[in-house]
Amino acid sequence: GRWNDAENVRAKMKASGLKKHPGCSWVEIDGKIHRFTARDKSHPETKEIYEKLSEVTKKLEREAGYLADTKFVLHNVDEEDKVQMLHGHSERLAIAYGLLRTPDWACLRITKNLRICSDCHTFCKLVSKLFRRDIVMR
Repeated sequence: GRWNDAENVRAKMKASGLKKHPGCSWVEIDGKIHRFTARDKSHPETKEIYEKLSEVTKKLEREAGYLADTKFVLHNVDEEDKVQMLHGHSERLAIAYGLLRTPDWACLRITKNLRICSDCHTFCKLVSKLFRRDIVMR
């Protein structure tokens, strides 16, 4: 790819004070809004959330053949780092928390400020299917 061009654009944006809005996802549980950003570690239940996310991801890999699709990760890093970046997306953290803190029959309603990436869309579909949960993402 054109990694040098991308770095130059990011440097120019930084120099002119332009910032990209971070991806955020919100999920409401028991009347309280829980907000997540990519690779978020600020939630009081961070450890449990990441453990649940790891458990869910392994189940999808084992039972549905899920493999992370890294073709749209636009960073010049190795493949494993790209997979880790995808696994830390805010909507996945919101889903993991929702699975932890809602009954098995409850619909997960997640709101995002940006579009969902194609890999997270696949992830959500597989979670819905394997866990028999309705997931509404908007």
